[in-house]
Amino acid sequence: MACDSWRNRIAAYGDSELSSSEMRAVGDHLRTCASCTSDLLARVQLKRAVKSAGKRYSPSLALRQSVQKGLPSRSNVAWIWNWQTKLAATAAVALFVFGSIYGWSSFERKRTFAELADLHVATMASSTPVDVISTDRHTVKPWFQGKIPFTFNLPELGNTPFTLEGGRLSYLDQAPGAQLIFKIGNHRISVFIFQNRQVRPFTLNDSRSRRLTFNVETWTADDLRYFVIGDADANDIHKLSDLLRLAAGS
Repeated sequence: MACDSWRNRIAAYGDSELSSSEMRAVGDHLRTCASCTSDLLARVQLKRAVKSAGKRYSPSLALRQSVQKGLPSRSNVAWIWNWQTKLAATAAVALFVFGSIYGWSSFERKRTFAELADLHVATMASSTPVDVISTDRHTVKPWFQGKIPFTFNLPELGNTPFTLEGGRLSYLDQAPGAQLIFKIGNHRISVFIFQNRQVRPFTLNDSRSRRLTFNVETWTADDLRYFVIGDADANDIHKLSDLLRLAAGS
């Protein structure tokens, strides 16, 4: 069949494991092929369901600490050895707790980026990527009123290489937010906006990064958390982020 060669790359596309040129080629094909689009959406939905199920059974930090405290101590050694052992054990537990907190936080942040990448891919593959179609920010912004518990500002894009294509509702950990689609050249960029308290904390080191084939930038403004993600050049992601920052401060 004509789509067999494309289907072999659908899974890699959904996991963002293709090169930039291949991602663009598959993306262009998906916009014209309903069969491959359905295949991709099914894969993305299955991937998110597996992640959600796995999160339900993740051990908590409290459980890990409880297990550490319940470990038996050796009673048949000299006092000095016992003292040193206890000191070493205390240090080990402290390092374990610190490592667990840091490692868990890092895992949670990476999971957030992965979920947003899935949302971006699913949107790009959908036959109806936006719920409100307009290049006018004064049309797109009011559409979200009453649908999300916050408001936001959009930049004026005149004399810039960016075009607003529209927006749609999006959810991250069941928290409602806005997903805006911008275009630059042949690339599309998703801008996700959520209430900052509804998403996992991020550090300055997380503000700009590359996740597989996607560039990502994130920051906060007025208690809102912004994520800008796409396969566009990192400089273009940053330029759009700057425009959004200026709009948020106006």
